[in-house]
Amino acid sequence: MSSTASTKQLINYDKRNLNRNTLVSLYKNMLKPRMIEEKMLILLRQGKISKWFSGIGQEAISVGITMAMQTDEYILPMHRNLGVFTTREIPLYRLFSQWQGKANGFTKGRDRSFHFGTQEFNIIGMISHLGPQLGVADGIALANLLKSKKQVTAVFTGEGGTSEGDFHEALNVASVWKLPVIFCVENNGYGLSTPTSEQFNCKHIADKGKGYGIESFIIDGNNIIEVYSKVMKLTESIRKRPRPILIEFKTFRMRGHEEASGTKYVPKALLNEWAAKDPILNYVNYLFKERILTEKEDAEIKANISKEISENLKKAFDEVEVKEDITTELNDVYKNFVYQEVKSNKKTKELRFVDAISDGLRQSMKQHKDLVIMGQDIADYGGVFKITDGFLKEFGKERVRNTPICESAIIEAAMGLSICGIKSVVELQFADFVTSGFNPVVNYLAKSYYRWNQNADIVLRMPCGAGVAAGPFHSQTNEAWFTKTPGLKVVYPAFPYDAKGLLATAINDPNPVLFFEHKALYRTIRQEVPTDYYTLPFGKASLLREGSQVTIVSYGAAVHWALETLDKNPDINADVIDLRSLQPLDTETIFKSVNKTGRAIILQEDSMFGGIASDISALIMEHCFEHLDAPVKRVASLETPIPFVSQLEDQYLAKNRFETALKELLQY
Repeated sequence: MSSTASTKQLINYDKRNLNRNTLVSLYKNMLKPRMIEEKMLILLRQGKISKWFSGIGQEAISVGITMAMQTDEYILPMHRNLGVFTTREIPLYRLFSQWQGKANGFTKGRDRSFHFGTQEFNIIGMISHLGPQLGVADGIALANLLKSKKQVTAVFTGEGGTSEGDFHEALNVASVWKLPVIFCVENNGYGLSTPTSEQFNCKHIADKGKGYGIESFIIDGNNIIEVYSKVMKLTESIRKRPRPILIEFKTFRMRGHEEASGTKYVPKALLNEWAAKDPILNYVNYLFKERILTEKEDAEIKANISKEISENLKKAFDEVEVKEDITTELNDVYKNFVYQEVKSNKKTKELRFVDAISDGLRQSMKQHKDLVIMGQDIADYGGVFKITDGFLKEFGKERVRNTPICESAIIEAAMGLSICGIKSVVELQFADFVTSGFNPVVNYLAKSYYRWNQNADIVLRMPCGAGVAAGPFHSQTNEAWFTKTPGLKVVYPAFPYDAKGLLATAINDPNPVLFFEHKALYRTIRQEVPTDYYTLPFGKASLLREGSQVTIVSYGAAVHWALETLDKNPDINADVIDLRSLQPLDTETIFKSVNKTGRAIILQEDSMFGGIASDISALIMEHCFEHLDAPVKRVASLETPIPFVSQLEDQYLAKNRFETALKELLQY
């Protein structure tokens, strides 16, 4: 940094009751990320790091908030919040290793910059989509309430991020549930190159809090004393009376969105104006003026930080490069889960599919005393399919939570609960509606364990499927969207017995599980089901019938279509495999059967292209080709959205084309 003594002070400071140690600590904690950044910009030009998002000019916000928080309280920063990480005293060599993609970082070279979290330091990092961390903060704050912890959660976003739907959903949920969370908006003037005038039309972002019934404040983000003192006061208040608060910090980004972007789009006069308001230069001059710090002491502080940076850089540079290893990569996609079989007693009761799921969910609520269920209309109303009917009275409103209509924020909140060690089940009212929360499912839940060893202990219940004349938005069977995404498990039972046992396992599993429940089966399929709690393993298909002519592979409602077809054609001798779980997939059972029969037909309710049947067909061709007596046959629904009226829906579904396709295969 250049000399500061002659710089004119343009920020008014009021030290109030702050002692010298605190005042100097505020300076040191701002100075360290600034000096690190200046070094990183040099390394960037030398090609020793790949990318850099500068927070120069915004240090007072990160440092002030972090110092106002207790060290065991969670902070969810963004890519301009280096001061959060350094103030929490993360060893610098670990940060440097992270930015170089080395093993001593936090993501084993799998992600860059600040895209990581660390439970050790109670920091939960961002993803590039920005918005999801706001809902995750809600979940962490909810966990604090459920555990009766008098703690605050702070989450950062920029003014650009306030345009995302996640921001509005998260504020609304926090307000309705009175969550102890501070939403910290760094209004630095530009979202990449787009000025705030083109992003929102209210005078202040803080005004948005009013619409959600949230207290909001505007703070000079370059005034470290104001940031620290006001946030300290607010955190103390929130711990006593839990509630959300929105703070808009007025500041400016002095460098490009990232270094390659530059700042040519910013008027020079505006840059000069904010440069004069530099939070560090102004503050150190104040300390000199008040004789809180001498220039000699300042030089010693800088020398010590410079030495710390150099020593830690050397340690990071000397660290060996990450070695690629396929086994390690594959093993880190999911958190290890050792399946524990729980056998049922011999007492059974005939249950409908819907009742088996309800029974299994209720027994899991008893097995896991802190398990939380969230979803629209699931409390007093019992859910649109009445699966949670009576749960509110039995388990209470803290664990059976009605939610606003905001799939994204609730899935994110479930992630926050998992970060705090609490399991959750989220009911998507219809599987179709998961599109409103697709981003957190495929980008946050699926990738967090692989990226930085944080599992998502979440089950998403997915009522799905056609056959009930519900039309294009309530009838999809969209499992293939998720089997494609590493990090997710996908379960799709066809019978009450399987549904109950697999749901128990899904809840036990610490990984994210999408649990598909076919609506047409809810009240049409009955079976004797054990009355007590039991589990069934993932990745183990069920061989429903045995034969020698052909292998029929299916799942969900389509299993019953296959069985009905065989009942109408008793001369057809077939193996019928109900997959039960799609990820993991029981390829061993499939291959064994196909090698025996020499023919395979795969029946799915989903449309053909890109579906599960296509992958299974390819697997059979790759592994069983020499045993095949005919091409593998796929039968699926039409390549159209799902229509409403019954005659069109019947035409759409694969059910009425399966018998013909099966007979054609046998005659090949």
